[in-house]
Amino acid sequence: MSVKFNAAGSKQEVLQKVQEMLNGLHLTVTKHDFDRPWGGFFVINEHQTEDFLRLFFPQLNKEELMIGNKLSPKILVVAPGKRLSWQYHHRRAEIWKVIGGHAGVITSENDQETDLKHLAFGETVVLRQGERHRLVGLNEYGVVAEIWQHTEPEHPSDEDDIVRLQDDFGR
Repeated sequence: MSVKFNAAGSKQEVLQKVQEMLNGLHLTVTKHDFDRPWGGFFVINEHQTEDFLRLFFPQLNKEELMIGNKLSPKILVVAPGKRLSWQYHHRRAEIWKVIGGHAGVITSENDQETDLKHLAFGETVVLRQGERHRLVGLNEYGVVAEIWQHTEPEHPSDEDDIVRLQDDFGR
């Protein structure tokens, strides 16, 4: 799966192209946030998780991914030169795959950041619950398919399940 767009385009143009791609794939966006200082995201209807996996993570099996009893698909768009917060989560693990542009990731078992790893197109990153991580925009917009693996079935993860250790935007 690939998103083709001109990296020199504006944030709005890139987000529009991602929306058009999702529409073309018949994936329904249930929520989006284009006001993030690092870019934006699209939340995909959870009833389409199997379709999302088939399109972006064909090597993964839904039943094997179920830590709790719920998976949540999402698309992240990270702007060139921007970094999401250095963070971790109490109630979810995540799987990322670069599906367009370029991106980088920093991961660590503790609060100390390690070296930036450049992610190749199609590369998958598995982040365990509690693992520290940061998505980084490189020289062009990066588009990343993401699956949340909820670890507490009775209390699924949400946007408030972010422990920020450092944030370029003062959040």
